[in-house]
Amino acid sequence: MVQVVKQPTQDQRIVQPERTWEQFKLIQQGFDNSPGVRLFYYNGTLEILVPGRDHERFSAVIALLLGIFLIEKGIEFEPTGSMDQEKPGEAFVQADQSYCFDSSNSLPDLSIEVVLTSGGINKLARYRALGIPEVWFWEDGVFSLYHLREDGYEQIDRSELPALVDLDLNLLTQCVLMAQTSRLEAAKLFRQGIQLGPDKIISI
Repeated sequence: MVQVVKQPTQDQRIVQPERTWEQFKLIQQGFDNSPGVRLFYYNGTLEILVPGRDHERFSAVIALLLGIFLIEKGIEFEPTGSMDQEKPGEAFVQADQSYCFDSSNSLPDLSIEVVLTSGGINKLARYRALGIPEVWFWEDGVFSLYHLREDGYEQIDRSELPALVDLDLNLLTQCVLMAQTSRLEAAKLFRQGIQLGPDKIISI
């Protein structure tokens, strides 16, 4: 029987500490037929997230705009969404959006999380365990970017991934917020900003 999880209005999150990897994998099997549920595991702590409508809307808009940027720039990419990111026995993540650039890998080059119900920076440890080069958090209308160094993640002002070094983060942020009113107008403005430069945008 397929277990259907009704999408809530707001995020629903359950945190269970003191779980072994083996226990996590059994719980994961129980959610195999529950689309929309995302799981996270690190250092003995399991998180179960059912994203709310606002969460999914922000996630989809970010994916839409990044897709426009990459296509306009002629950059090859693989959108891997909330694919499983796993280091057996240690860490498991299902980000809201993720991407591979240039080549398809078992783990993405970029992971993005929308954070509406809990802080984002404490999640960096599990991404470090996985070795994800860059992680973005969208929280309170702002992007926070982190790039992996030898001694851990460092917060950065703009992406250091070759595919995204030309991305105007201020324009992206403006259009993500604008999209809560009109996805079409936000996409038009974003494309115009890419083509002309943000300083030459004509008001839509």
